[in-house]
Amino acid sequence: MIFELFLADNLQLYLYYALIGVFILQLVYFWGFFSTFSFYKKKPAVVSQLPVSVVICARNEYYNLEKNLPLILEQDYPNFEVIVVNDQSDDDTIGLLNDISRQYPHLKVLHIEENKNFFQGKKFPLSLGIKSAKNDIVLLTDTNCYPSGKNWINRMQSHFANPKVKIVLGYGGYSTQKGLLNKLISFDTIHTAMQYFSMAKIGLPFMGVGRNLAYRKSFFLDKKGFVSHLQIRSGDDDLFVNNNATRKNTKIEFSHESHTISEPETSHSAWNFKKAYLASTKKMYKFKHKIILLLFPLSTLLFYGLSATMIAFYTNLYTIIVVAALLFIRLLSQLIITKNTMLRLKEKNFLLISPFFELYFIGYNLYVRFSSMTKQQNGWK
Repeated sequence: MIFELFLADNLQLYLYYALIGVFILQLVYFWGFFSTFSFYKKKPAVVSQLPVSVVICARNEYYNLEKNLPLILEQDYPNFEVIVVNDQSDDDTIGLLNDISRQYPHLKVLHIEENKNFFQGKKFPLSLGIKSAKNDIVLLTDTNCYPSGKNWINRMQSHFANPKVKIVLGYGGYSTQKGLLNKLISFDTIHTAMQYFSMAKIGLPFMGVGRNLAYRKSFFLDKKGFVSHLQIRSGDDDLFVNNNATRKNTKIEFSHESHTISEPETSHSAWNFKKAYLASTKKMYKFKHKIILLLFPLSTLLFYGLSATMIAFYTNLYTIIVVAALLFIRLLSQLIITKNTMLRLKEKNFLLISPFFELYFIGYNLYVRFSSMTKQQNGWK
């Protein structure tokens, strides 16, 4: 009986050590990593108006082009062109682009005929558009995106006044709609942005989003574009950044005027497919990035699991007080960081339900990663 009690006491001690360890790791993420963005006060950008080429790839995107392309072409910026690469569309995209180009002379249209895209996904049409750009500053977005205002180009290009800057990471948000799915997509987008903006701030940039991303054409060509990951369909945005972004050559831009906005998926199946498609690139991230990205959800899961175990098996008052205090500090940290991140991104506040969403995404992202390894992703983008 005494021996069993001794084992129980030592097990409890080990559980305490483990709980304190993952608790400290969680605080390191919140206050060492994520706070660098959530409390970041943006400095005034250097005034510059360099020539810019906006590059967009399209396949059967008549509706999105009709709605969003004029908003890009009408940006309040003195020197820019817009390049649309039409990749084998079989709707009336060609006719629409021809009509729009007559109205906007700074629109340049490239057509890829059938069987000319030898690579999967949009890496070939995107490379074609970038190589045809007449300007060195290339700004990328998608057909289903529109700028939040008329100063999108101006904000995104401002960092390139510094010749050392090669990549600028922007924010691509989603429009607000009714329903749980929209809230989940918005939270996921905010949390992802918090990660890649924070990592860039501490000198470890690891990804960007193709909905709003800029870099120098000369840098793209010097790094041989997408050659290192042509074998997979996705990754035209995050893998290029993961392979080539550094502390010195990468900046972030998150002012509200620099945002792009997209219409979110309206069904869980469409969103699941998109998440699995994007997750397929994470296995090719640099090892240090994979470790950092893995430790946060893993330590979150361990923290809650150990907390539940301690309360369930050791019901003395001291244990309950200690675990409750750690849970409260962790929850308060999460709420403060999430609140400030939403303020930085001018996102709608759904703060009170964010802790539940965080737990949901731990399980969901594990499912998505497994799904991406077991299913063939056949989408164009």
